[in-house]
Amino acid sequence: MMYVYHYSSPLGSITLTSDGESLTGLWFDGQKHFPHNLISESTEAELPIFTQTCKWLDTYFTGKQPDFTPPINLQTTPFRKAVYDILFTIPYGQTVTYGEIAHILAERKGIERMSAQAVGGAVGHNPIGIIIPCHRVVGSDGSLTGYAGGLERKKWLLRHEKIVI
Repeated sequence: MMYVYHYSSPLGSITLTSDGESLTGLWFDGQKHFPHNLISESTEAELPIFTQTCKWLDTYFTGKQPDFTPPINLQTTPFRKAVYDILFTIPYGQTVTYGEIAHILAERKGIERMSAQAVGGAVGHNPIGIIIPCHRVVGSDGSLTGYAGGLERKKWLLRHEKIVI
């Protein structure tokens, strides 16, 4: 059984999903790759995981760095999970490039190189936005390339973290 909850943020409504124990999704309503079928098949509920996630979001949106992460259950491919694990390590208020993530992945796999474009595809399909900070990933020249939630939201999130763009 999947559960759904709606959170009102300064950037619009956010839909949260859960398996009942862990957070499985966090999307701005209507963003790219929004799982409409999953949402329509889910049950609205108030669960402890949603309370924890809302507390995290409230802390974040008041300009503070949350000091905890709600339990997360990523249902994705091993490659995407490896990318999301790296995203988790991007410090609040800092950015990295797709190429830097590709370099880290290549080193971890013991291969010469990894495609930054493949990394970009994984980043773009991040199922738990903001908490897994895909908004902190920029192009090799520092440009604000794509964001499934929209570039205006990405700009807002980066400015909110005091990142000069």
